[in-house]
Amino acid sequence: MTAPRARAVAFYLPQYHPVPENDEWWGAGFTEWTNTARARPLFPGHHQPTLPADLGFYDLRLPEARAAQSAMAREHGVEAFVYWHYWFGNGSRILERPFAEVLKTGEPDISFCLAWANQTWSGIWHGASDRVLKEQVYPGLEDERAHFEAVLPAFRDDRYLRVDDRPVFYVFRPEDLPDAAGFVDRWQEMARRAGLPGLYLVAEVADLLGLGPKFDGVDSAGFDAGAYIRMPVDATRLATLRMRAGRKLLRWPEIYRHAPEHAGLPAFSDRLQPSVFPNWDNTPRSGRRGLAITGSSPEVFERHVRQAVDSIADRPAQERFLWVKSWNEWAEGNHLEPDLRHGRGWLEALREGVAGG
Repeated sequence: MTAPRARAVAFYLPQYHPVPENDEWWGAGFTEWTNTARARPLFPGHHQPTLPADLGFYDLRLPEARAAQSAMAREHGVEAFVYWHYWFGNGSRILERPFAEVLKTGEPDISFCLAWANQTWSGIWHGASDRVLKEQVYPGLEDERAHFEAVLPAFRDDRYLRVDDRPVFYVFRPEDLPDAAGFVDRWQEMARRAGLPGLYLVAEVADLLGLGPKFDGVDSAGFDAGAYIRMPVDATRLATLRMRAGRKLLRWPEIYRHAPEHAGLPAFSDRLQPSVFPNWDNTPRSGRRGLAITGSSPEVFERHVRQAVDSIADRPAQERFLWVKSWNEWAEGNHLEPDLRHGRGWLEALREGVAGG
């Protein structure tokens, strides 16, 4: 069997089960399925709602649901799930149950790593931008040590995603860290003291519309890699003017066409790794305040995957990461899981694009 040309890893939202906080903020039983199912078209040609097919409206408290996801992912070339992990400071967490059960039970057997979503939660996507739901804080060294100790059992799991035996740990907002270089040094030291050979630390380099990255200190801070996260939008000057006119005159959301070609990697660091999006449409969450991409298809996605994989063909095999956003972000309109419109098209496109040939 031919080895894949890249290590496709997909971001995984550990939601889709009720938690007390969401009950309090949005109503009893709220999950992302609530937003997904009640979405409606907001402009001509807008395909909403987008509803799940093969896996249905699952509940991530069920091991059967997690096992079905794992089997489907592995069948289509996804090496690992990148679980969003929430640590708001002072030990405050949320949505930890699905991953805690994965760790405790040893199932499913798909590889995984953790991505620290170090960002304040607000009601911005629901029309309440001034409402702080959970604030991200950085209390200091004691809390940092507690955070490391909390994730250390995961780092030691045989399924954990590694590079040269170093567990991969992803930071969502490195630009918000009080001292990014200090964070890198301290976490590497804590890992070595715990008997690990170190960590493979990845910083997100967010440049969603191609206007410039929020963080360009991958090299200077000492991160091992930077995941370059850019939406596949055609954001030319003319396209932006059309978008603004539609918002002002017709009260549409932000609308962009899907870019025909993958954007590629910027040149400011040779540690950057590519990302790919099947699609983006977060209007199920945010309505007319959202952003929707039109013209997405599995065929275009496969081309983007091939081009992204080509861009890292000369990297060491263990560092050929392709960051896929996402496995199951249904209310953001980016998911690999089958839907009623495309079936398994996104998954098949990923498998074919990574395989090449």
